Amino acid sequence: MFNYETLVDPLLRDIRKYTPEFSGMKAGDKVIDVCCGTGAQVLEYGRRGIVATGIDISPSMLKIATRNMSRQKAVNVSFQLADATNLPFPDGYFDYASISLGLHDKEKPIRYQIISEMKRVVKQDGALILIDFQVPLPRNVWAVSARAIEFLAGGSHYQGFRDYLANGGLEDILKNHGLREECRSNLKNGLLVATKAVNG
Repeated sequence: MFNYETLVDPLLRDIRKYTPEFSGMKAGDKVIDVCCGTGAQVLEYGRRGIVATGIDISPSMLKIATRNMSRQKAVNVSFQLADATNLPFPDGYFDYASISLGLHDKEKPIRYQIISEMKRVVKQDGALILIDFQVPLPRNVWAVSARAIEFLAGGSHYQGFRDYLANGGLEDILKNHGLREECRSNLKNGLLVATKAVNG
């Protein structure tokens, strides 16, 4: 099994720390991190006094997240097995919803449904925090490496990646969900983009 915790989490550590600052989150805010994986972003939120919930459809990822939560004696955080296209929370429950590198590997209908659900569970004056590949990808060694990793992942993952690039990435998502970009930041030498979006 691809060891996400060992190979990917260290590369994203700076982004995990940057995300709450970029987003304007403060202690006491309620945040959901969608497709949370090993829970690294959720645990970073918790360290800052943010009340964070991580959801993922993978029991093996959540097992790692829960283990890390216990090891770090994390407070204000919880993890739940759930489908991102059908979030088990009421409308307007959270102040923020975030997703990091969890959209590019899915086909357009699934991407769209995830964003619709994130919009639904966030308060009217809340925000969506989206971090994923810049489209078009920059012409640098980071992008070459990213393409190679996505190709090696293969199957539906790579199919989703190609579809994401072909359809314009986050720009397409913002436009088709009535989201207004409040601020944006380029990360990892332009390979990734972070956007804070609100209902337009």
